[in-house]
Amino acid sequence: MDSVFSELYRRALKAAVPRTLTGYAQAGEVGAAILTKSGSIYTGVCLDTACSMGFCAEQAAAAAMLTAGENEISRLVAVNSAGRILPPCGRCREFLTQLSPRAAEALVMVDSDTVLRLGDLLPCDWKQE
Repeated sequence: MDSVFSELYRRALKAAVPRTLTGYAQAGEVGAAILTKSGSIYTGVCLDTACSMGFCAEQAAAAAMLTAGENEISRLVAVNSAGRILPPCGRCREFLTQLSPRAAEALVMVDSDTVLRLGDLLPCDWKQE
């Protein structure tokens, strides 16, 4: 793991603090960190709710990035509260690739010794020409 991914991992793990919000909502089991092309880092946590109205940590981190006026993802890592690296789910893969024309080139850590391009995690992408 290079030093940049080590820092993203550290920040994602720091954000991953599970907590019960109500009897039907929990947050923080997964944390994510996004590095943008400008060098900024944005973090987010998942929200798990009844009736499937929650969202993933990657989406929360992307929302923070977009709120700050950025949309060019360079690197991404997500981890659960136990420190296990998790690849983005299919919904997040699709969501993230729609945020910028070059999003498919973003590097994603999928386990401790494997980094892949986001586009490689989304085969047969309907957006490709």
